[in-house]
Amino acid sequence: MNTVTTDGALLTYLVRHADDNVVLGQRLAEYISYAPDLEEDLAVGNFALDHIGVANHLFTYAAQVEGGDRDADGFAMLRSEREYTNLLLVEQPHEDFAGLIVRQFLFDAYQVVLWEALSTSTDPTVVGIAQRAAKEATYHLRHSSGWVIRLGDGTPESHIRIQAAVDRLWKFTAEMFESDVVDAEMAVAGIGVDPSTLSVFWLEIPDSVFEEATLTRPADPFQTSGGRTGMHTEHLGKLLAEMQWMQRSYPGLSW
Repeated sequence: MNTVTTDGALLTYLVRHADDNVVLGQRLAEYISYAPDLEEDLAVGNFALDHIGVANHLFTYAAQVEGGDRDADGFAMLRSEREYTNLLLVEQPHEDFAGLIVRQFLFDAYQVVLWEALSTSTDPTVVGIAQRAAKEATYHLRHSSGWVIRLGDGTPESHIRIQAAVDRLWKFTAEMFESDVVDAEMAVAGIGVDPSTLSVFWLEIPDSVFEEATLTRPADPFQTSGGRTGMHTEHLGKLLAEMQWMQRSYPGLSW
C-alpha cells in the first residue's frame, strides 16, 4: 500500500498527526459519563475536544496543501480504515479507567516532546499549531501522570489494574518513534522532526513517573506497528463506523 496520501510529503505528515488526534478524541468521547467522578468526566470530555481541535487545524492545513475540494470533514469522515495513518496506540479501546489513563499518559508524553520539537519548524502554520497544542499537551500530561502515580501508589487493586494497563499497552509505544521517508523529508526540510530522535526524551517521562508510581516498565521487548501504513488492529474499523455513520448515511450533510 502506498504510505503517502498524495505526492506531497507535507500532506502525508499533517494527515498522520491529525489522524492520531481525531482517533484519540473519538476514543475519549466514548468514555464520557463513565469516569469515576463528575470532575474527571468533564476532564475527559475536554481532552477529547482538545485532540479533535488539533486534528481540525491539521486537517484544514492539509486541505490547503492538497488544493482540492476536500476539507477537514472530508479527511476525517470520508476515508476508510486502510486510509487512516494513526498510531495503533490511540485506537486501542479502554478496558477500564486505568487503561484510559495509561493510553493517555503514554501519548501525552509523546505529544509534549513532539510539539516542542515542531514549535521550531520552518513552516509558520506548523509552528502556530504546535505551539498551541504544546500548551494543551503539557496540561494533559500533568493530569494523566498524576493519575498514574495516584493509582500506582494507591490501593493494591488500583496498583494491579494500572500495572496491567501498562503491560498491555507498552507494546504500542515504539511505533511512535519509527521513521520513514516522509519523516526524513520533513526533517531535512526543517518542517518536521525525525521521530527517532525523540525517543530518548520521551522515555525519561514514563521512567520518572513509573518510579514514583511504584510501577515496572515491561521487560518484554516485543513491539507492534503498522498504523502509519494503514495496517490497523480490529478496533479502528468499529470506531470509524460509529464516528462516520452520519456523513456516510447522508453524504454532503451540512450543519
